[in-house]
Amino acid sequence: MPSPCDPKYAPVGDVGAALMMIDSRLKAVYDNKTETDPEQQQMVDQFAASLGPTGIDALLDGACTLIFMLMRWLRLACEDHDKDVIEYSVPPLVATMRMMPKTFRPEVIPTMAGLLVAAATDLSPNLWRAQYGRWTEAEMNPLEATAVLLAEHVNRIADDHDFATRLITEALSSSDEE
Repeated sequence: MPSPCDPKYAPVGDVGAALMMIDSRLKAVYDNKTETDPEQQQMVDQFAASLGPTGIDALLDGACTLIFMLMRWLRLACEDHDKDVIEYSVPPLVATMRMMPKTFRPEVIPTMAGLLVAAATDLSPNLWRAQYGRWTEAEMNPLEATAVLLAEHVNRIADDHDFATRLITEALSSSDEE
């Protein structure tokens, strides 16, 4: 019996916009700009406001799709080395979340870990999360930060600061061609 959280039932969302936001954050991290640039944050806020409610939902779905795609890549990479993707990826990401109390309040960490585990077990993170109601305001920054941490984790494994972005961009390009 298929799961209601099967990715084939999930909306893909606006992966391009989510990728743009995640890539922008990654570049800031790699440039050692750990403080949020007020001008950049204003542009992000204006962009988010311009989306409207359906656009925000599409952006959230896009971020979850990124998490799914990156965890799928990690799962395949781990399988090639006889490692368990959950054991290999989730604990270090959760440990990082715990070191960032301004971004990840303790009560959102289980949800963000759940998104990672859902994706690692080939379930849709956004459909998994939808079981518990609508996204809350308190989950917005942690969701974005989870996607950034995951992309950085993939980049570190690949030893390439642009690998995760390129991986998603190539997947989007190949899906456009089909």
